[in-house]
Amino acid sequence: MTTSASAGAITPVFVRLKLSLLRNGLRQSAKRRAAYIASVTVTLLFAALQLLGLIALRGNEHAATVCVLLTGVLALGWAVMPLFFPSGDETLDPTRLVMLPLRPRPLVRALLVASLVGIGPLFTLCLAVGATIALAHGAAAAATGVLATALTLLICVALARAVAAANIRLLTSRKGRDLAVLSGLVIAVGAQAGQLRGAETRFVRPVHARPGGRRRALGPTGLALGAVDSVSEGAYATGAAQLALSAAALVALLAFWQRSLTRLMTTPDSSTLAAAEPDKGTSRASGALGVLLPAGRTGTVMERSLRYMWRDPKTKAAWVTSLAIGLIVPVFNALQGTGSVYFACFAAGMLGILMYNQFGQDTSAFWMVAMTISTPRDAYVELRGRALAILLVTLPYATLVTVLTTAMLGAWPALPDALGLSYALLGAMLATGAWSSARFPYSIPQEGHKNVAPGQAGLAWLSIFGGMVAGALLCAPVLALTIWLHASDATSWTWLVLPLGTAYGWMIAEAGLRLAAPRVAGRLPEILTAVSKG
Repeated sequence: MTTSASAGAITPVFVRLKLSLLRNGLRQSAKRRAAYIASVTVTLLFAALQLLGLIALRGNEHAATVCVLLTGVLALGWAVMPLFFPSGDETLDPTRLVMLPLRPRPLVRALLVASLVGIGPLFTLCLAVGATIALAHGAAAAATGVLATALTLLICVALARAVAAANIRLLTSRKGRDLAVLSGLVIAVGAQAGQLRGAETRFVRPVHARPGGRRRALGPTGLALGAVDSVSEGAYATGAAQLALSAAALVALLAFWQRSLTRLMTTPDSSTLAAAEPDKGTSRASGALGVLLPAGRTGTVMERSLRYMWRDPKTKAAWVTSLAIGLIVPVFNALQGTGSVYFACFAAGMLGILMYNQFGQDTSAFWMVAMTISTPRDAYVELRGRALAILLVTLPYATLVTVLTTAMLGAWPALPDALGLSYALLGAMLATGAWSSARFPYSIPQEGHKNVAPGQAGLAWLSIFGGMVAGALLCAPVLALTIWLHASDATSWTWLVLPLGTAYGWMIAEAGLRLAAPRVAGRLPEILTAVSKG
């Protein structure tokens, strides 16, 4: 069989494979079918509205600007989609085809055609057709628009495939998932920073480049649609050059994709290489960490919790989110001049939430922990080790956020009582978190983006929000003392809130651990069942 024949033979197979994956995925559960139908309905509705809106721009002087900008943003979305959702589409992972006797060029052709099946390509096609209708004036421009629409769609799909093929081994690894989390954090911080520039800041600027009214294209998709605009204005040579550049960009993307596939399917996997070196491990780091931690079960539990924070993607995502939001809220409010030093308590509250559902992160492996707990004392030491591991990070971080917020506001006299309130709130959150972990455990699925197993969402909401309300109520004595000192003009004594709040936080956390320990020891089978559902 020739190469061309084999390419033509495998392309229908890959299209049927894509349809089979979609069909079998929908057969898994009624909830998944309902979610898919809802998402398809919303996407099609939005695509139809987008199409009608672009058609309505026909003849408008800013139509080219809007169309070129929209397609540029759409191409950017196609490029970054595999970076944030590497497991969202099984066909994005070409390593599943490594063992098949396929050559790169027919494989690229078959995967490109199969990639055109789906709601994403349909949405892209609607937008490209709408932009073409808005820009095309005359038969020559309409013919150019047909080519531009096809190029726009193919470039978007090839861009996503090329990015996925070049980064798939990183993105399907633990480091890749961490990269996605950190990228989301950067975007969140950037959005907050952009907000500080004021409502008058223009995030989207006109893309006019020349005084003559010619538009500057944004990327290869912009070049394709820019060709339609150029031909409509009679600049046939310019339009032909833009189409040629878009086609060259598509060829370059396909070549890059093919080289990535060749390298991916002929290079040994890093996991295989690591398995060949059994002596290369983390024993040195483990020994250094063990020296710094307490001896006995407490140190062992702390080390295990710290490793969960660093290695488990879901746990790390929760930590990164809490650390980021705990810093963003007080600091950015202080930068805007609308903050208060007491907003720093938000950091202690966000970090204290991490004590909730401690056993859920163990999933079904909790049975190993349960085998080591036979008395309430064992359960107490287990909970204490987990709480100390959280305090090892949260205590200095909450202090840093409070000092930083105070420095930005210049409210140094309020630093002691702000720290006292933060420490009291942190202790209260640890207490309610320990009790909630024993009373309302729930499972955290290891796969997918959901943090709660199906059927346990109500339990999770009750655990977190009920515990937060209880934690706030437990802080009422320290809060009342702070308010009374300020209301009675006894501000010279507000420094007492720091030692009293610290002592109160420690006592309430200790009381919460001791109250939760008997419940953990008595409910081990129920906890194991609850956390194993994911």
